Amino acid sequence: MLALIAGTGDLPPALVARLPNRPLVCAMRGFEPSLTPDITFRMEHLGSFLADLKTRGVTQICMAGAVRRPQIDPSQIDAATMPLVPKVQAALTQGDDGALRIIITILEEHGFKVMAAHDVARDLLPRSGVLTKTGPASDHTVDAFTGEACVAQMGLADTGQACVIRSAEVMLREDANGTDAMLARATRKGGILFKAPKPNQDWRADLPLIGPATAKAADGLDGIVIEFGGVMVLDLPAVRRILDAQGMFLWVRPRGGA
Repeated sequence: MLALIAGTGDLPPALVARLPNRPLVCAMRGFEPSLTPDITFRMEHLGSFLADLKTRGVTQICMAGAVRRPQIDPSQIDAATMPLVPKVQAALTQGDDGALRIIITILEEHGFKVMAAHDVARDLLPRSGVLTKTGPASDHTVDAFTGEACVAQMGLADTGQACVIRSAEVMLREDANGTDAMLARATRKGGILFKAPKPNQDWRADLPLIGPATAKAADGLDGIVIEFGGVMVLDLPAVRRILDAQGMFLWVRPRGGA
């Protein structure tokens, strides 16, 4: 049985809609998704929550959607969670990638198989190549290499997974507010949005995502370049229609190459 630990954003409901059987939808209190969860839990009750999943017959867990670091109330930590406190505290002091690795380790130590969203719904990862009517020009290849280097540098610092590149120059870098917030600051003079996973990232959680909202927010750029196999696309047909209407391209590019 699959449990979906869902955060905010468009991915959780889209993922549930793709599955033949509805998973057990779980959400951390304060970060409920736009669908009704079957279980809402607190981080202070993590041990009890995992024991409950075991009792319900859950063997696989998929994490999808955005969450922020919760505020922990030490007085609310229950007995089942007390042994996990050192690891939870360590996770809260790490960057996003490090924190997710620790949480995944806790889940695995409790006997759960952690599934990536794109393993549960494989159509979230598009094929490689140019998927729109308009394609990139030769200078966009240089921009893509610049974007790849920029995201790699950002990823090592655990600061983001996207940037805006124009004429081989980094114009904007993603921060904690996300890609669409970054695009809201972009001037509409061409260039590309480049998005890719962080180096050495565990792809079972926090894999980058674009969707129709991203395509609309990128209007005025020349196109969007994403890493093949490393960036999910939510509602690809809609993304293609939007980009075609805006005269933009979507290039799913293998890492390190054209």
